[in-house]
Amino acid sequence: MFSEYEVKKQICEIGKRMYNSGFVAANDGNITVKINDKEILATPTGISKGFMTPDMICKVDMDGKVLAANGKYRPSSEIKMHIRVYKERADVNSVVHAHPPYATSFAIAGIPLTKPIMPEAVIALGCVPIAEYGTPSTEEIPDAVSKYLQHYDAVLLENHGALSYGADLTTAYHKMESLEFYAKLLCISTQLGGPKELSGAQVERLYELRKQFGLAGRHPAEICNEIGGEQCTTGCNAVASEAGSNRSVAAPQVQDSDVAKVVAEVTKRVIEQMGMQ
Repeated sequence: MFSEYEVKKQICEIGKRMYNSGFVAANDGNITVKINDKEILATPTGISKGFMTPDMICKVDMDGKVLAANGKYRPSSEIKMHIRVYKERADVNSVVHAHPPYATSFAIAGIPLTKPIMPEAVIALGCVPIAEYGTPSTEEIPDAVSKYLQHYDAVLLENHGALSYGADLTTAYHKMESLEFYAKLLCISTQLGGPKELSGAQVERLYELRKQFGLAGRHPAEICNEIGGEQCTTGCNAVASEAGSNRSVAAPQVQDSDVAKVVAEVTKRVIEQMGMQ
């Protein structure tokens, strides 16, 4: 069990990693860690994530009220987005928001990350949807993110950046790294003529491996299997919208042919959006 001061030091270290990796510029981005059911440690607004010190880290309650802050330091107004994640995902204890260049470029272009191009990305993330644009510091972003929380551990934020979350700070940050690496490889392979995608059967086997590994967190394969078949062929954004509805959907057995249909349709849509036809 880490002390509060040790958690603050970890936040500063991850902030430095984000800054040095180019995931944030100037004072961009925010990091939070839930230290108990009532208290959250949060990075301060207006401070570069690469130059934070533990004394700058603020403490807020689950409503965003400041419980402790040193001098002029105050938490970012984006704390609303973090709190929404904590309130709707009891398994999450850390949230990371950043602007990694490749992932953010996909978010700006309006292209979700849905191509199965490497096993690690399929197992760790599955596909990554885009949460609709919202005005920063308002409830619009938390509302947009909310519909994706139960089935994804990372989302793109339209014209804004990316959000990742996990059981601890390291896990949440690694999700962000994996997201950016996925986006970078997809961008580069597209420039080289288009990636050779994994087949539907290969993707299904990777989903089974994830289950065998007993990986923590949520994964879109769960909702794809619930919806299944033709209802799943419009891509991950539609799947997430379906997941956010109150409709009860039966869970049919997913066959390789069904998965192949999903992959084929997603591929077609992304290629069209990238202007490759």
